[in-house]
Amino acid sequence: MTTPPGGTDKGLRSGSLGLLASVALGLSSVAPAYSITVTLGFVALVVGELAPAALLLGFVPILLTAFAFRELNREMPDCGTTFVWNTRAFGPGPGWLAGGWVPLTATLIAMTALAQVSAGYLLGLLGLDGAADDAAAVTTVAVLLIAALTAVARRGLRVAAGVQYVLLGLQLFALVGFGVAALARPGAADPSPSWLNPLAVDGFGPFAQAVLLCLFIYWGWDALITTNEETRDSDRVPGRAAVISTLVLLGTYLFIAFAALSFAGTGTGGIGLGNPDNATDVLASLGPPVLGPAVAKVLELAVCVSAASALLTCLVSSPRGTLSMAAHGALPAAFARVHPRYRTPVFGTVFFGAAAAILLVTLSLVSRAFLGDAILCVGLLIACYYGITALACVWYFRKRLRDSPRSLLLRGVLPLTGGLLMLAAFARSAYDMFDPAYGSTSFHGIGGVFLLGTGSLTAGLLAVLTARSRFPRFFRTGRTTVAAHLVTVED
Repeated sequence: MTTPPGGTDKGLRSGSLGLLASVALGLSSVAPAYSITVTLGFVALVVGELAPAALLLGFVPILLTAFAFRELNREMPDCGTTFVWNTRAFGPGPGWLAGGWVPLTATLIAMTALAQVSAGYLLGLLGLDGAADDAAAVTTVAVLLIAALTAVARRGLRVAAGVQYVLLGLQLFALVGFGVAALARPGAADPSPSWLNPLAVDGFGPFAQAVLLCLFIYWGWDALITTNEETRDSDRVPGRAAVISTLVLLGTYLFIAFAALSFAGTGTGGIGLGNPDNATDVLASLGPPVLGPAVAKVLELAVCVSAASALLTCLVSSPRGTLSMAAHGALPAAFARVHPRYRTPVFGTVFFGAAAAILLVTLSLVSRAFLGDAILCVGLLIACYYGITALACVWYFRKRLRDSPRSLLLRGVLPLTGGLLMLAAFARSAYDMFDPAYGSTSFHGIGGVFLLGTGSLTAGLLAVLTARSRFPRFFRTGRTTVAAHLVTVED
């Protein structure tokens, strides 16, 4: 691996991470304990005992997209990832919007949810139930968590990776322990292979809705690729870690879904997964009867650290994306500042920590329902940038698809299929979100989630116009400028 003449050294510490650390960052960014506990119940409400089938089918576009990310990273291992890849494929405008604005906005909104969830669980674990139900107290603790994790992210990848090992280990230990205990409980039903049969769903609508819900619980693994310039064998390890992370997530989620269904069933009362009262936090509902009240606290701790762990990864990944954008002349130079000792994008890290805290306080002051709808609109943004990036893979490699069967399959057929599935999910999400009954808010008969999602994209278009006037050189020559400053791989 070499830096070509004219290439830029962004100042990051190379060789900081290996394969295991990259996989840990990828898994942590997804927040598996948090994601499964807030999603499984809603999936079960839609498709009942076929929840594992929805998890499996929802994984397909994620895996296909992961192949696209792997191939693009092999060719262009830059910490700007989607920004760089979409700029090379489609030009500066689409690169700035779909590869920069959309994923960064989705991450920023998700950070508010993660901080809030972690703070609420932390207060509950400390026995401060009154404070856990008080919006002001939760917001205050959430802001303090953001500040603390921003300080950790600022110290560098090695410190962050060490913290992630501990947090991820606790999550996986708690989830596997819960699953084993649930399957071993007297009266638990035997898992059935029929739960994996997508053809048994009654109608396309319910199944499409369940699959869209599942996209959320897999999102985030791509954060590990933003550390590619600090990873050993940067052209290979991050892409390999992305695929491994998604497969580990699939196995974990399927195991928990089978265990929960076997123990609780899909009844509409009590602990049944068909009970709407259990949908928002499945592990909190099933933990005490499976593990007992005392041990169930470990599950609550797992969800708490899961959200905190994902928040930390966001504070690691997003500043590296803006570092690359600044290095390529698409953002103010301040985002390219790297701490001389810790070798981290110091300005970007503090900026994202502060932005997440300000957004959280603002949305909390407006309405808790508004904050919830802002979080729901993230699904629209995920499908948008995943889909466009998968298609960027096909377009970038279009002249080399006939080089070999491998190239045709991994750079053409699979990414194209994944991209089309993601854009179909985007269209279906937009259609569902338009309904005023979707989410908690509406405006003149239009769903608030739809307005927030499309509003974020519209704001992105306005941001592109502003950036075009501020950074005209990038928008004139961005495609070739990015190519000249990439860390490229020798054949």
